[in-house]
Amino acid sequence: MTQKLYIKTHGCQMNEYDSARMADLLGDSHGYELVNAPEEADLLLLNTCSIREKAQEKVFHQLGRWRALKERNPNLKIGVGGCVASQEGERIFQRAPQVDLVFGPQTLHRLPQMIDAAKGAAVVDEAAQRLPLVDVTFPEIEKFDRLPDPRAEGPAAFVSVMEGCSRYCSFCVVPYTRGEEVSRPVADVMREVIALAAQGVREVNLLGQNVNAYRGAIDGDHADLAELIHYVADVRGIERIRFTTSHPLEFTDTLVEAFAGIPQLVDHLHLPVQSGSDRILARMKRGHSADDYRARIAALRQVRPNISLSSDFIVGFPGETDEDFEQTMQLIADIGFDTSFSFIYSARPGTPAAALEDAVSEVEKKARLARLQALLRTQADAIASAMVGTRQRLLVTGPSRKDPAMLSGRTENNRVCNFSTDALAGDLPDFVDVEITEALPNSLRGRLL
Repeated sequence: MTQKLYIKTHGCQMNEYDSARMADLLGDSHGYELVNAPEEADLLLLNTCSIREKAQEKVFHQLGRWRALKERNPNLKIGVGGCVASQEGERIFQRAPQVDLVFGPQTLHRLPQMIDAAKGAAVVDEAAQRLPLVDVTFPEIEKFDRLPDPRAEGPAAFVSVMEGCSRYCSFCVVPYTRGEEVSRPVADVMREVIALAAQGVREVNLLGQNVNAYRGAIDGDHADLAELIHYVADVRGIERIRFTTSHPLEFTDTLVEAFAGIPQLVDHLHLPVQSGSDRILARMKRGHSADDYRARIAALRQVRPNISLSSDFIVGFPGETDEDFEQTMQLIADIGFDTSFSFIYSARPGTPAAALEDAVSEVEKKARLARLQALLRTQADAIASAMVGTRQRLLVTGPSRKDPAMLSGRTENNRVCNFSTDALAGDLPDFVDVEITEALPNSLRGRLL
């Protein structure tokens, strides 16, 4: 009988990529077939994220819900991976004894051997036989050498080009849960991109926790992200390129030049700034000032005047005063952002910022967040309204989620646009041109041209 696999994913695009690769790996090694409900599965995997507050508690609540399934089916296996697994390790077994194996972001390629060990099956590979049921080590780039070829699941795909982060921002757990920066060789990345393009992928999103620090080996030297983008742009079939997530300190002149010279690089950039206050940026150990950020955006807009920008903002960082917050609001007003992410600061265990005195009340933090989000919403709505009446090229992604009679696509600036299929005949095209007819709160409407 075919074994069934259910994966629940928390967190970022990197986790989405990792979950897809787990499914590919276990499909090849053990014939697992993905299912949409945990009740149908023989193996449950929880891919976790530790960026936000109470991440660990969310994990244990989910595991508590799965415990009932294990009680009904003792042969069910449960695995926990991702960043919370990396942080908690063996402690997960203490609070959730129903869990069979714990693996980190860098050791997911060892899942087949760990599953065999959990089942008590004989393992031919002597080294694999010695693997513990907890493996949260950082074996650098090994996992990419052990994963099967990627399988496209639509016209857009993520491609992980590096792992980890070496910036050590004071609020961030990534260096501790995913290790320091390690870049995949250029040839490995290109093999994956070429394989995806051959399967019909037309847009790739190059992933890394600090992706613009990419330094991939090539011919005895190293290529930066801008050079890698040039190579990806030369792949037949790839018509759009994105990358995320970036750090302003390493948004280099060569990346600005890439936006000037590579038409496949989309008119959209996600560049987290976190705060507009130099004092808070220093406490965050970001390594740049608010004016440094403004200067990078100004240089980019010289070559791409219409580029859409999104960012991340942390509100209520320890020590943030009213003046610090107003400086963040001024930065937002000065630059003008499209849809962005904003959160109240939450201390992450083990990070330097967790030891900082925090005198800002929760009431004040929530009030600041509401003001900041209202300004961001106003800016994003204005961008959407300005798109009405314009011609936009959409990457067709499939049926609309809310209206199956319509199709959905994405604009270059990453907006979802739904449009009628009445004028389409024959096979679904990769791209269509539409006129934007309406700006809704979370999407656009378009008319085929």
